[in-house]
Amino acid sequence: MTVDQRGSMRRGDAVPDLLASLNAEHGEDLLLPFERTAGDEVQALFATAATVVAVTVQLVRDGGWSAGIGIGAVQEPYPPSVRAGRGAAFVAARAAVESAKAAPYRIRVIGTEPAAERAETALWLLAGVLAKRSVHGWEAVGTMSDHQTQRDAADALGISAQAMSRRLAVAGWVEESRGTALSAYLLDQADVSEEQA
Repeated sequence: MTVDQRGSMRRGDAVPDLLASLNAEHGEDLLLPFERTAGDEVQALFATAATVVAVTVQLVRDGGWSAGIGIGAVQEPYPPSVRAGRGAAFVAARAAVESAKAAPYRIRVIGTEPAAERAETALWLLAGVLAKRSVHGWEAVGTMSDHQTQRDAADALGISAQAMSRRLAVAGWVEESRGTALSAYLLDQADVSEEQA
């Protein structure tokens, strides 16, 4: 995945904070961690499609980023730095991040198999749900990840169970769960197809 900051002249350089956040939260699931590769761009090599989706969700929430996901072969052994990575996946990610700047939700997936386009569509639909989520919605969904039941999460937020249920419904919590699973499945299918080609 290659990620490019949008509007850095207005917002300032957000890359250091993004690198720290992504590597702290997802570092164990990356074959090569996120690094700044050029200007306002960062790149990483992923071990799992689920992590690609989790990072995409984080980028949509943060806003201000274009994300290019490349699917294809990667030259092994892996280099010590993602900047030295070679292979079709890196070329595809570079093309994807450039075209993401004009794509819905600034997300593109490029690979040679039809499943890549389907994965991109699923990510766009998922991003559409997330883009409408309020601050309270993000808070409710985040709190659910720390608690086993909606009642426990509601207690942690100091609201009623009914209010928690409404917040989660408006936030598209169930839709996000299904959308992330579908997106990861389709990314896996595209990757398997690439390997068999």
